[in-house]
Amino acid sequence: MAVQLIDPPDLPVPELYHQVAVGTGTRTVHTAGQVARDATGAPVGPGDLAAQAEQVYLNVAAALAAAGAGFDDVVKLTAYLVDWRPERAGALVEGVQRAAERLGTDLRRPISLIGVVALGEPDLLIEVEAVAVLD
Repeated sequence: MAVQLIDPPDLPVPELYHQVAVGTGTRTVHTAGQVARDATGAPVGPGDLAAQAEQVYLNVAAALAAAGAGFDDVVKLTAYLVDWRPERAGALVEGVQRAAERLGTDLRRPISLIGVVALGEPDLLIEVEAVAVLD
């Protein structure tokens, strides 16, 4: 496997992500930011952060699969969240957990959560991009 996940003893061990990922492969995969749209482009979960997060992670998985990768290969995620507040974390976690169950995999990877005013379309609440490393 090309990715090693680490939680250094001098840093807190978060429940929802790992602090460090080391990629030792030779190919890098970068996905575009994935949003809450189904395969036809129709909106998923308007106004519902959990539903949108679930769809976004499913879309990230589909984008990775197209390159021959999966979440085991991800070294870094970046999530952009509209009007982010800590009290919205429960809905985000719910959506990610539902996606993890549907995909049958652990989605915890190093991640940066970035609050933004808006995304590319007014109904979008979350966008996630991934970087993966393959052997």
